[in-house]
Amino acid sequence: MKKPLAISVTLISLLSFGQANKLYGKAEKTTDLAEKITLLSQVISLEPKNLDAYFYRAIAKHNLGDYGGAIVDYSKIIVDEPDADTYLNRGNSRYSMEDYEGAKQDYHKAFELDKNLINAKYGLGCVKYDLGDFEGAFLDFNSIIQNSRHQQNTPFALIHIYKSFLMRALVYETLGNYVKALEDYSTVILIEPSAENYYNRGKLLINMKFYEEAHTDLTKSLALNKNNAYAYFYRGASNLFLGKFMDAISDLSKAVKFDSKDFDAYLGLAIAYNKVNDPDNARINFEKANAILSIGENIKTIEQYRETFWFQNQYFHFNKNVTKLVKLK
Repeated sequence: MKKPLAISVTLISLLSFGQANKLYGKAEKTTDLAEKITLLSQVISLEPKNLDAYFYRAIAKHNLGDYGGAIVDYSKIIVDEPDADTYLNRGNSRYSMEDYEGAKQDYHKAFELDKNLINAKYGLGCVKYDLGDFEGAFLDFNSIIQNSRHQQNTPFALIHIYKSFLMRALVYETLGNYVKALEDYSTVILIEPSAENYYNRGKLLINMKFYEEAHTDLTKSLALNKNNAYAYFYRGASNLFLGKFMDAISDLSKAVKFDSKDFDAYLGLAIAYNKVNDPDNARINFEKANAILSIGENIKTIEQYRETFWFQNQYFHFNKNVTKLVKLK
C-alpha cells in the first residue's frame, strides 16, 4: 500500500520541478521586471531552496527601486551559500539606500572572497569617499589604477579603471591637491573627451585661477552639452575674472534661466553690471541674491555670504566688489 504513495509523491515532485523550470525559463526571457519578480516568486514557492531564483529576483527588485526587498533576497542567499557576487550586489542595494556602513562591509567581504572583483574594490572606494574617509578612498582607487598594469584589461575592467581615475581626481581635489587632480582629469579627458569631463577640469581650473584654460574647457563642455547651468556659471565667472564683463553677463544670465534661485549667479551678475557702469541692473541682481540668501537689506558683514562660491573661492575679489555693491543701495 505504501509503494503507490511513494510513486505519487515522486510524480508530484517531478511535476513541481518541471513547472518550476518552465516558470524560470519565462522569467529569464521577460524584460518586464514586475512580471519577472512574479514568475521568480512562483519558482521560489515551488522550490524554496532555489538560490538562483532569489538572486535574479533581487536584481529585478533592485532595478525597480525596491532596494529593501533586494537586500532581503540577497541576505537569504548569504545565509545559505555566501559568495562574492551576492555580497557585491547587496552592497549596491545598501549603497542605493545610503546605508554606507552596510555597503562598506559588503564590498569589503566581496573583495575578500574574490580579489579579481574590481567593481567591489571600486564600490569600496566610493563608499569610503561618501563616508569622508578620503585617504582610504584614495588607496582603493589608486590600487585599481596601479594594478591595472598587471591585469587582463577587459572592457569591463577598463570602465572601472577609467572611473577610478575620475574618482581619484575628485579625491585629490577634495584634499586640495589640485595639481594631481588636474593630471587625473586630463587623463580622463584623453580617455573620454565628454562634456562632463571638460566641465570637471574647467571647474578645477577656476579654483586654480587658470581662467583662460578654464574658459577653454568650459566652452568645450558647453559645445557638447548646452544644458549644463553650472558650466554657464563657471564660464561666466571665468569671463568676469578675465575682464570680459559682457560675456560674463551673457553666461550668468543663462545660468539663472536654468535656476532662478542661483544666488551665486545673481552676485556675479551684480558685480559684472557694476563693472560696465550699469548700477540699476547691478542693484537689482544684488537684491535678488540677498533675498535668496535671506539677507535682504540687513548687510552687516561679508560673513553673511559664507555659503557662496565667491566667498569660498574668491574672497578678496568678492570683498572688494561687495563693498562697492553695498554703496549702491
